[in-house]
Amino acid sequence: MGNKKKLRPYGDKQKQFDKRYLRMAKVWAENSYCERRKVGALIVKGKMIISDGYNGTPAGFENICEDENKKTKPYVLHAEANAITKVAKSNNSSDNSSLYVTTSPCMECSKLIIQSGIKRVVFSDKYRISDGLDLLKRAGIELVYIDLEKDEYEIQ
Repeated sequence: MGNKKKLRPYGDKQKQFDKRYLRMAKVWAENSYCERRKVGALIVKGKMIISDGYNGTPAGFENICEDENKKTKPYVLHAEANAITKVAKSNNSSDNSSLYVTTSPCMECSKLIIQSGIKRVVFSDKYRISDGLDLLKRAGIELVYIDLEKDEYEIQ
């Protein structure tokens, strides 16, 4: 009984890794051709980036995300979906991994996150619709919100 270590939910080291990976996802978002919102995502497993993604059109399509009315085209893929489908085509598994994404996931991406076995989602911008986060909470996915500018770290 005396050998039990008191575990802290997050040490400073994990927080630093989370912030670094989230900053990397922000840089990756710069690859997006979308004008309205640029989103980046990284999937990390065992401190190794196993996939990445940003929002944009499917492979082989023109790199134009919005129509003439500045509305996002319906076939634009979200960063999370791009990262998850990319890892699905690789020899890696996203089971028990963490997803770092610059904007909180929508409902559709949240379903993909649950099905792909991702256990943690770390995000920086809260999207105005929270139904994706609500679904992830219901599924027992760990959610971490980080405000990089204010240096705030919040486990949801």
